[in-house]
Amino acid sequence: MYNGGIALENGRQSLIDGYTDNYWEILPVERMQILEDVSLPGQAKNADFERAEEKAVKAIQKHSMNIEGKEKNPQIDEAYLLLGKARYFDQRFVPALEAFNYILFKYPASDKINQAKIWREKTNLRLENEELAIQNLERLLRQADIKKQDLADAASTLAQAYMNLKNLDTAIVNLDIAANATKSNEERGRYRFIEGQLYNAKGEKDSANMAFDKVIELHRKTPRIYYISAYIEKAKNFDYGEGNKLEFLELLTELEENRENRPYLDKIYHQIAEFHLNNESDSIAVDYYNKSLRTNSRDKFLNARNYIVLGDMNFDQAVYRAAGAYYDSTLLNLETNTKLFRTIKRKRDNLDDVIY
Repeated sequence: MYNGGIALENGRQSLIDGYTDNYWEILPVERMQILEDVSLPGQAKNADFERAEEKAVKAIQKHSMNIEGKEKNPQIDEAYLLLGKARYFDQRFVPALEAFNYILFKYPASDKINQAKIWREKTNLRLENEELAIQNLERLLRQADIKKQDLADAASTLAQAYMNLKNLDTAIVNLDIAANATKSNEERGRYRFIEGQLYNAKGEKDSANMAFDKVIELHRKTPRIYYISAYIEKAKNFDYGEGNKLEFLELLTELEENRENRPYLDKIYHQIAEFHLNNESDSIAVDYYNKSLRTNSRDKFLNARNYIVLGDMNFDQAVYRAAGAYYDSTLLNLETNTKLFRTIKRKRDNLDDVIY
């Protein structure tokens, strides 16, 4: 079963590595791309998860000691937990639920019982059973003897359930519990960052900035992308009427000049451009929007934002041919079924009469 655990972690890491967070939207608690294609019953999508499931099934078949309806081998609950996790990450959620429920019904005294409960509710969320997940997780959190990491996992899952239902206040409370309880600084950085995003969604910029500051305080203990993104979100919240512009520009310049931040220059240049645009230094702003574009960022929405601003600036100066070209580039970086795409498309089409 040890090899099954290794396979599970390999598969899980490949999911994380293959997932790209969209920082323009509120991040999910768990990084996992949900695939639209449906597998046939028993058909695995990922070889690592298939191997983990095989090892779990083999352990159950070879080592189960069911005597008079009671399991005498204490490791079998671990095998069922591995089985459920492998199915969960392979996005076969109903079979995963069966494995977790089996532990709850057959091994109520297991030391893995809380983990099984948490994973069952993670699975219920994937099946869009938010109310049921909330009910079960809140019952679990009322227990006094829950381990710290189990508390973190339960609270973060509960936070996601409330986020799904747009109950942001309760989601924030549970993210705070999870961030305080987790052993993982990667998780702590993510939970604090999402807290900040939720406060921003509520229009509470001061509370958002406090949450982002907690991410920044983690510095090298948490992934650099959270650290940089926390600075970027704070920059978006800057008060151009009351804030200290000189200090703010110095901070942005420090971020730009720090060699560790090279992979994130697309975002940093864009934010410096926004500063100069808000400060009515249009020519410097144009330089930085173009610098952001020249990084060949994989963030298509960021590219679109750069092109939109450059297009609008040319439009306002009646340089319609250049504006049209920028809007064309904007459209190439937007999803076609969005409101913003339709707005820019209409704006671009209206330029045809003055360009040609």
